[in-house]
Amino acid sequence: MCQAEKPYIARNVLAYLSKHRDARDTLEGIVEWWLVEQRIIEQTAAVKEVLDELVADGLLLKSEGADSRVFYHVKRGPRGGEPPGG
Repeated sequence: MCQAEKPYIARNVLAYLSKHRDARDTLEGIVEWWLVEQRIIEQTAAVKEVLDELVADGLLLKSEGADSRVFYHVKRGPRGGEPPGG
């Protein structure tokens, strides 16, 4: 194992436990559930940042659905085909 990974793993295990004080699991459960959950949380924040930048740069559009969720999409050309410039 790369020594640089150890602090990352330790931080994620402790972050999970700070949110789930009574959590208890096996090695396999920790890897499958705890660490995956922490990775999803991190990735979600990073992806949101990137999507916001793409919207700000005019490369993506976002719209709100009837259920108030935000959807991201490419602006289509006048005939619904390729995006402009594509």
